Amino acid sequence: MKTIKRKKETAVILPYAVSKEAVDFCIETAGPAHTLWINEICEVTLLSAIARGTGISGRSPELLKEKMKKGEAVIAFTADGRWAGFSFISSWENGRYVSNSGLIVAPDFRHTGLAKKIKRKIFELSIQKYPNAKIFSLTTGLAVMKMNHELGFEPVTYSELPGDEEFWDNCKTCVNCPILKSKDRKNCLCTAMLYDPKNIQI
Repeated sequence: MKTIKRKKETAVILPYAVSKEAVDFCIETAGPAHTLWINEICEVTLLSAIARGTGISGRSPELLKEKMKKGEAVIAFTADGRWAGFSFISSWENGRYVSNSGLIVAPDFRHTGLAKKIKRKIFELSIQKYPNAKIFSLTTGLAVMKMNHELGFEPVTYSELPGDEEFWDNCKTCVNCPILKSKDRKNCLCTAMLYDPKNIQI
C-alpha cells in the first residue's frame, strides 16, 4: 500500500509594520497665513536631521517666513487641518538657478507617499516662477535622489552649481561643512542633481 506523505506547511512570519490608513492631503502654495506653523517646521526638521545622523543646512524662522510671504514655498495639511509637510525654493545668480530645499514630512505622515507629492509640487512651483532657471537639489537621501530622477534631474559635479557665496554660506550650519571646505567645495557627502529646461525634449 502506497503511503502519501503530506508536505508540512511552514508559517511565514512577516516583520511587524505599522499600518497606515489612507490619508487625504491638501498641498498648496504657502502664504502669510501659514507663518504660524514655522516653529513646528523648524523643530521637526532639526529632529529629523539628528535622528538620521545626516547633515542639514540651517533654516531660520526668518527665512521660512520670508519664503511664505513671497509664495516661494509649499505646505501640506491633512483634511482635518493638521500640518503634514513643507518645502521651499530659493533663487540664485539673478534667477539663473533655483534650489528645491527643506523638504520635510511630519513623523505621523511618513511612508504615505506625501514626500513625493510635495517634491512634485515644489518642482512645479519652481518652473512656474522661474521657467528658464536650472533647478538643483543637494541631498544625501536616496529617496529624494529617486524622486529627482523621476522629475528629470541628473547628477552633476559641484562645478555646475551656483558660485554665489550666499548659497554656500548656507552650508556652514551643516555638520559636513568641514568636509566641503577641505575639498574646496568641489564635492561633499551630498549628491548634486540638476534639472536644465534646455535639455528637455518637447
